[in-house]
Amino acid sequence: MEKENIAVGLDIGTTKIVAMIGKKNEYGKLEILGVGKSKSLGVARGVVNNITQTIQSIQQAIQEAENNSGYKIKDVVVGIAGQHIRSIQHTDYISRSNPEEVIGGNDIQLLIDQVNKLAMLPGEEIIHVLPQEFKIDGQSEIKEPIGMYGGRLESSFHVVVGQASSIRNVGRCIQSSGIELSGLTLEPLASADAVLSQEEKEAGVALIDIGGGTTDLAIFKDGIIRHTAVIPFGGNVITEDIKEGCSIIEKQAELLKVKFGSAWPGENRDNEIVSIPGLRGREPKEISLKNLSKIIHARVVEIVDQVFTEVKAYGHEDPRKKLIAGIVLTGGGAQLKHIKQLVEYITGMDTRIGYPNEHLAGNSDEEISSPLYATAVGLVMKSIENKSQSAVRKDAVEQPRTLAYRAAAAENLVYEIPEKEEEEEGQNSKEKQNSTVNRIQKNFFDRYVDKIKDFLDNAE
Repeated sequence: MEKENIAVGLDIGTTKIVAMIGKKNEYGKLEILGVGKSKSLGVARGVVNNITQTIQSIQQAIQEAENNSGYKIKDVVVGIAGQHIRSIQHTDYISRSNPEEVIGGNDIQLLIDQVNKLAMLPGEEIIHVLPQEFKIDGQSEIKEPIGMYGGRLESSFHVVVGQASSIRNVGRCIQSSGIELSGLTLEPLASADAVLSQEEKEAGVALIDIGGGTTDLAIFKDGIIRHTAVIPFGGNVITEDIKEGCSIIEKQAELLKVKFGSAWPGENRDNEIVSIPGLRGREPKEISLKNLSKIIHARVVEIVDQVFTEVKAYGHEDPRKKLIAGIVLTGGGAQLKHIKQLVEYITGMDTRIGYPNEHLAGNSDEEISSPLYATAVGLVMKSIENKSQSAVRKDAVEQPRTLAYRAAAAENLVYEIPEKEEEEEGQNSKEKQNSTVNRIQKNFFDRYVDKIKDFLDNAE
């Protein structure tokens, strides 16, 4: 019987942390086995600023996902976001020693490794090196160079860069939560996998993921990623404005935004009012829905303007770079009423809301099909690509004794020592056991370090 390929994605957001366990069914669709969600404490604008609180939130989400699914999580693919993320365009080349030899995967890897050695600003590391178009001996617009001949192999790259300390803090939180990190990916790329079709990527599309603390942008054209950006504003600043503007507490502001909020003030009549309970026996507070929408509208316009500036920086007005498929909105902020119409009005581009249901199995929970879970679904899809067994059935796993033991057991590296030994073999057995534990721990931490280096594309 073929072993199940169970995948796990972990979305560490500013407002929520989501752990999602899934697998591919016989039709190639994603079947979600369990979801765990917890309030994100210790993360601000996509960056960890309190390790202890973040670990607790991760553990809570992991525990809930495990309880819902009956699986024990071993490793996860994590999304990276935050205002420290930036992207650059870079062109590089290699000269091949034998032009008569066929270009292979090794040549492309050599070129990517060369880009990984680029000098970054102090404290920055390269997260992704994404090849765009290749050029062989001056012949341009080559999408697949493997199998061709040539002496000079050149390519343009989309390089995504982030703060090394922020990335390492995420890795530290994962490790301290008792699980391994099997991959890191940029969150807008994960969201794009979940909500965009290949046709949209070919035609040209801008994905806008409006999260709690940041708004992520990913632009595709001709099936290739062309531009990424992270804007340090999201749903939280809208809630903050409502809190200040209406003089209410944050919890009430969030509830108002979700239940009654609209990005288009013209939709509300002047006499529409909602009553908020007063604090500690005080009189209830009456809030005009028109005023509420005006507050939301002002902030959403600011966010969309910033995103549209990035779209224009990519060169959207150039006919060759035109985004025919327009804009796809996803993330929690995409659930705001009339946001689609406002984005269309500001940008003049076709807009739709992106739901991750295209890749989900038909029997999936309706809640998982929400734009809120787009990034988590995309991360599970990335984990499936890794072909790693990221979770095992609980009934197949014994209770772990230590973190190193648990990791080693998951990798089938534990050697059990029989309890009863002959007297003369006792000492040898003890030494053997000690060396095994050392090997387990060394193996675990070596693997962790290697994976961190590998997935951060760090070519030090």
